[in-house]
Amino acid sequence: MISVSRAVTPEPADVPYSPDPVGPAGRIGLITLATDFNSEDDLRAILPGDVRLFTTRIENANPVTVANLQSMAADLPRAAKTLLPGYGVDVAIFGCTSGTAVTGSDKIAALINQGMPGTKVTNPLLASELALRAVGAQKIAILTPYLSDVTQSVADGFHQRGFDVTRVMGFGLDNDFDMTALPPEALLEGALKVDTPDADAVFISCTAIRSAEIIAEAERRLKKPVITSNQALIWHALNLIGYKNPITGFGTLFDHAPQPTNQVEVP
Repeated sequence: MISVSRAVTPEPADVPYSPDPVGPAGRIGLITLATDFNSEDDLRAILPGDVRLFTTRIENANPVTVANLQSMAADLPRAAKTLLPGYGVDVAIFGCTSGTAVTGSDKIAALINQGMPGTKVTNPLLASELALRAVGAQKIAILTPYLSDVTQSVADGFHQRGFDVTRVMGFGLDNDFDMTALPPEALLEGALKVDTPDADAVFISCTAIRSAEIIAEAERRLKKPVITSNQALIWHALNLIGYKNPITGFGTLFDHAPQPTNQVEVP
């Protein structure tokens, strides 16, 4: 005769507790690329522990060409809708510098706001522009991991925003895996090489590269501010949510506040 055990009746846990807030100082939503290997790690390394990062991904394809970067923007409204639906985030960040450069900051923000109406938005190009202005930089040297035409798009974006670009260098890579595989030591050497005596700051473009960990050493050796895409994103996002606690170890940028216009305005 087979013995069949009876189902156990669930009991209430009856454990008293007070709920812990999730991200008590703020929630940041990251829209990153489907092929991105790095930005979440880089951003979380900089982010203070009382602010939480939540991620969704946008459809894209390698190689990283101007045409492919332009085509992926159409997926932004869908991706934005998947960021904590029903709860929302305090600020949404788009994690692609080159994609912003070829599409435009205003259009990126408008597309994200289609999926998340009313949410504050930033992106690496906007955040880096504000960061460079905050540290008083007018003349900048730019290092990227990209192919020549994508690198040119980034340089043109800063030129159109009124910066004097003193020198531009790119590693000539066309996919996110190879960009993340760039050793931080190579990025440091690239930053030292691209610098010019008249540059007020060095900008290292791309959220897919592991640049956060070399900022402090690059500034020490160059004796000038170094701005990177992910560093600027966190700095701007924290300012947008009004975060006031100090951030150390990731460059002198965090000693500065942005200029009054610190958000893309979306009609």
